Amino acid sequence: MTLKKEVRVHPIRDGTVIDHIKAGQAMNVLRILGITGSSSAVISVAMNVSSQDIGSKDVVKIENRELMEKEVDKIALISPNATINIIREFGVAGKHRVELPEMVESMVRCANPNCISNTNEPVSSKFEVKKGPIRLRCIYCEHVITENIVEQLL
Repeated sequence: MTLKKEVRVHPIRDGTVIDHIKAGQAMNVLRILGITGSSSAVISVAMNVSSQDIGSKDVVKIENRELMEKEVDKIALISPNATINIIREFGVAGKHRVELPEMVESMVRCANPNCISNTNEPVSSKFEVKKGPIRLRCIYCEHVITENIVEQLL
């Protein structure tokens, strides 16, 4: 007789579940949300979970918090297939896939040190977003970011 062990993550009463995160990006999602080890909220993180749709994925559950639009946009930049589930009274009250914005402002630092957005000028960074694979083009200096986007997030 084989005993089958089952690992469960407890359901949350109210909050947000971010599902279909690109495998290996859950910790970056926590960073985007400003969640550290000293948070008082209950946070559940599942990494490299088997998924029929995408092979493997990460999942983040956050109790008593709904995300702001800017946070969702940042998540879309590192995991464009993620889904956001709003949980109320243990049920899914809303579900949607993140959408890449056409333009992001004050969210990403230009990697070009000579860009006007990296000077003392009162100019905030602004990037045009191109889909699949994600490319960010600075509207000031036209520098393109295609890799390590998470390292450039503000």
